Amino acid sequence: MSIQVSTDKDFNELLASNEKVVVKYFANWCGSCKLFAPKYRRLSEDERFSGITFLDVNAEENLEARKAAGVDNLPYFAVFKNGKLVNGAATSLEPKVVELLESL
Repeated sequence: MSIQVSTDKDFNELLASNEKVVVKYFANWCGSCKLFAPKYRRLSEDERFSGITFLDVNAEENLEARKAAGVDNLPYFAVFKNGKLVNGAATSLEPKVVELLESL
């Protein structure tokens, strides 16, 4: 599955229309965010997570989406189920992101 770029305009709609969602919050200046991008893309294509919608949100440009997950550091990953925040973590460790995905 591909990664969708989301903004404040469509964020809530995407949460409402997809049962399971993971969001990667990033900033253009964030080196760790850029380094994690290929891993995130690989996870989005992993069959274990085929029922999960993967979103990318620029945390600096989309303050409402950022507030929805309580983002306090970058990169930040948040998982939502049925539009509700389940869990989130500021990390650049792939095993931690996998743990978040598996919590869905």
